[in-house]
Amino acid sequence: PTALATFWAAALDYVVVGDVGAYVVLLPNGRPGPKLLLQHVPEEKTVKNRMHLDIDAADIETEATRLEALGARRVQPEQLHEHGTSWILMTDPEGNELCVCDGGAGQSA
Repeated sequence: PTALATFWAAALDYVVVGDVGAYVVLLPNGRPGPKLLLQHVPEEKTVKNRMHLDIDAADIETEATRLEALGARRVQPEQLHEHGTSWILMTDPEGNELCVCDGGAGQSA
């Protein structure tokens, strides 16, 4: 999980605190927020995530491009729209889904 921790630390402005065995801990960079614990598992990802993170951004295209530079990939080239929210479905470098969302500032389709 060390390489993945580097991606998520940069993506979320977190700090990699350290690692022990199969675990790496990340904390928010000088602000409140949830602790993230990344765990190495032996099996490959085979199905949709049970949970994924949504990253809110005023400009979701700019944020998606920034995350691509860090190693993320777009699942679909176009934005998705529903219930007044727009988002871009992406995966982190290991294929875990995430969305870059406009926080409800988008137009519903």
